[in-house]
Amino acid sequence: MTRPRRRLEAPIGAATLLLGFGESVTITRGGRAPDTLMSVYCGPTTTPAIGEHNGRLSGIEVLLAPWAAFSLFGTPQYELANRTVDPDELPHVLPGRVDELAAALGALPSWEARFGLLDDVLVRWSRGGTAPSARVVRAWAELVRTGGAIPVPRLAEDVGWSVRQLESRFREQIGLGPKAAARVLRLQRARRLLAAGRGQAETAAMCGFYDQAHLSGGFKAMTGCTPREFTLARRGAHGPAAGDRISGEATSLVLAAPGSRGSADFSKTPGVG
Repeated sequence: MTRPRRRLEAPIGAATLLLGFGESVTITRGGRAPDTLMSVYCGPTTTPAIGEHNGRLSGIEVLLAPWAAFSLFGTPQYELANRTVDPDELPHVLPGRVDELAAALGALPSWEARFGLLDDVLVRWSRGGTAPSARVVRAWAELVRTGGAIPVPRLAEDVGWSVRQLESRFREQIGLGPKAAARVLRLQRARRLLAAGRGQAETAAMCGFYDQAHLSGGFKAMTGCTPREFTLARRGAHGPAAGDRISGEATSLVLAAPGSRGSADFSKTPGVG
């Protein structure tokens, strides 16, 4: 990157660990004060965020199944939902451990070497971490497989828990309750279908929304813009150039820098801040 960039990031069904190599990123979510950090952990979210950098940003972003993040860091994920934090400040992380890893990654001469070190470290941390519930892992996999379409009572029955038990364990190890997690996954699928050219009515039916208005309301709450605004912005000159966080997904929009024109700007819409 050689110029400042602002990017809207929509919620996805994953936790995020960004290991920065020397430049910081500023993240604003839900009207809160911005967080400027070099390395970042963000648990599962139901609200959009705006990420900004000054034109130079290098590092590795790791997308984790939420239960895998719980295993790595040992922190109840409900404490981190819809938040952006310095990973070294997580209560069960040894001080400086993540910064040391980021520095070691940045010092290596090739991406192949960096990915090799990262794989080794994450496997070691995982083995020494908190084991997730096999039922949570299974329930999460089923939610992902169905795009959030499976009813929560059926999901609880499938794993042998009551709805209340499922809710409690999901909040601990996923960060969101199963209903909220299902909404995120449904909207994630809807964004993908809209970006591929599907109409709103067809997308609403395919993703389990009551109607187009139901889709539009959920879309606005989680992305800060309407389905039409999101789709048009991605078709414009600055949309797909954002570099989506998941291959084949529609996760991001480039926003106009303050005082500039020519790209989308939803920074004043509800939920974005």
